[in-house]
Amino acid sequence: MDRLSTLLSHFGVNAGTFHSGAFCGISVHEGEPCGHVHLLQAGELRLRPGNERELRLSEPSLIFFPRPFPHRISADESMGTRVVCATLTFDGGSGNALATALPDYLVLKLSDIPELGSTLEWLFKEAFEEHCGRVAVMDRLFELLVILLLRHLISSRDQQPGMMAGLADPRLSRALIQMHEQPHKPWSVAELASVANLSRASFAEQFRRVVGQTPADYLLSWRVSLAQKRLREGKPIALIAAEVGYESPSALARAFRRKTGLSPREWKAGA
Repeated sequence: MDRLSTLLSHFGVNAGTFHSGAFCGISVHEGEPCGHVHLLQAGELRLRPGNERELRLSEPSLIFFPRPFPHRISADESMGTRVVCATLTFDGGSGNALATALPDYLVLKLSDIPELGSTLEWLFKEAFEEHCGRVAVMDRLFELLVILLLRHLISSRDQQPGMMAGLADPRLSRALIQMHEQPHKPWSVAELASVANLSRASFAEQFRRVVGQTPADYLLSWRVSLAQKRLREGKPIALIAAEVGYESPSALARAFRRKTGLSPREWKAGA
């Protein structure tokens, strides 16, 4: 059972490389409708995320902003800084279920994520050599890098409550995968508990503790997130309702309003 592929089939990631090479000065990212990845390949870098204290990075590092988040990176000439940077967007918008399941930002030493090693080596080679088609290759490598990073996060047990923590749990992940793959099914807590090989009470308690929501609330959130993506794609609401498990457009509209405070039509107009 694949914990990640179904998520990415709905909410794939798209990267756009915008800088590779030496870096000196200040780069401010504020009010942009996208996430970012910055790779510090050599030298030092100063990072200020939002209004938080400034971080000084002195080892090769990955800086990951899965959603729009104001931040500033800076360096001076004496630091010998070399970076590769890309914008990130997820299908379904920055409010989709996968993007919102991730922290506001991550800063990781490259030495702490060895499973990214060969991809990073290839990406840096493309970044600092003048091969034809290099930007297109780098964009695809950044997308692969994010997928491998998500795999790394799912394999980690040290996480805040949420989807990723649930996917890292061997039993709960079985139930989450079923909800992700078959959102149209009228899942009961008892059925999901059986999938997870837990009693109903144990499953409900463990799900709420690890994921931070009840199973019913999580399923509602997942269905609405899928509906939002389909609305962005221009699908009729009647087809969307059947796809995500509601017997009628009005039933989907009630669930949608309960989750977002807006009707599907109002949400689409704003989105």
